[in-house]
Amino acid sequence: MFGEIEGTGFEVLEPEFENCFVGHVRVERLWTGARWSEGPVWFAAGRYLLWSDIPNDRILRFDDADGSVSTFRQPANNANGHAVDGQGRLISCEHLTRCVSRTEHDGSISVVADTFDGKRLNSPNDVTVKSDGSIWFTDPSYGILTDYEGERAESEIGACHVYRVDPTGAIHIVADDYWKPNGLAFSPDESMLYIADTGITHDPDGPKHIRRHPVHADNTLGPGEVFATCSEGLFDGFRVDRNGRIWSSAADGVHCINTDGKLIGKVHVPEMVGNVCFGGPKLNRLFVCGTTSLYSVFLNVKGVSPV
Repeated sequence: MFGEIEGTGFEVLEPEFENCFVGHVRVERLWTGARWSEGPVWFAAGRYLLWSDIPNDRILRFDDADGSVSTFRQPANNANGHAVDGQGRLISCEHLTRCVSRTEHDGSISVVADTFDGKRLNSPNDVTVKSDGSIWFTDPSYGILTDYEGERAESEIGACHVYRVDPTGAIHIVADDYWKPNGLAFSPDESMLYIADTGITHDPDGPKHIRRHPVHADNTLGPGEVFATCSEGLFDGFRVDRNGRIWSSAADGVHCINTDGKLIGKVHVPEMVGNVCFGGPKLNRLFVCGTTSLYSVFLNVKGVSPV
C-alpha cells in the first residue's frame, strides 16, 4: 500500500520501505520541555540515551529501564552532537568552548581538539568515531553566529571544515569545500563517509544535501558527490542502518534514503527534527530529537553498532 498509513507516522514512497517497519507500531513521545533538542547517543551498557538541549545549556538523560528523564550535565557548554568511542566514553561537540571534548571514565572532561594551526575552531557541531579510534567532526559557524546556542564571535579560521583527529591527537582537515558541514556518518563498512551541508540556512542558494565521500586507506577522503537533496527543510543529523540506508532528520520528521540516494519513506513527527540515533538492546529503536521533544519508534531494521 502506498501513501501515508493513517495513525502510524509512516509514509511509504517505495515498496522497499514497507519492510523497514511493523504495521501496528506507532511513534511515541517520550518527553517534552526542550528548546532545541540535538545530538542523541545511546549507551548500551547502561541502557540510557543522552541528548543535548543546546539553548538551555544542558545534556539530558533518558533511562530505558524506567522511562525517566533527568539532567546529566548542566551547564554543558552548549553541547551539540555526541558519539561514544571504543572505550565507552562520551565524545561531545561544545559550542561555547569551541571544542570537541571527551568525558573520561572518572567523570573528568578532557579536550580532544579546540584549535587548528593555532586558530580556534568555530563551533564543532557533530561527531562520529571510526573503528580505528579516529574522531571525525564537522565545524560550521552556528555556535558563534549568535548568543543563542553559544557565544557570538568572529571565525578565526575563516571557513567551515570537516576534521579528523587521529588516536595520536594529530588533527587534519579532511574536507574543505563545505558551506556549513553538519551531520556525518560512515557507511557500515566505513568505506564511505556521508556529510550533510546545510548552507541554505544562511544563503538561499546554499546547499541542503548530503554528500558521499570514499574513504581511502590512509583515512583521507576522495571527492564528495551529492548523494541526496532534502525535499522538506534540510538534512541535519542522521544515522545509517546495517543495510546502508540513511535515516535523516528533516522538517517533517525522518527521511529514509536507500543506498542509491532515493527517498523511500518517511517517519512523520509533529516537530522539526534535529537528529536521530539507533538504540535499545537490539539497536532497532530509533530515537528522534524533535525541536522540543524526544520521540522513539521501533523499526524492523537495526542500526550500526557504535565502535
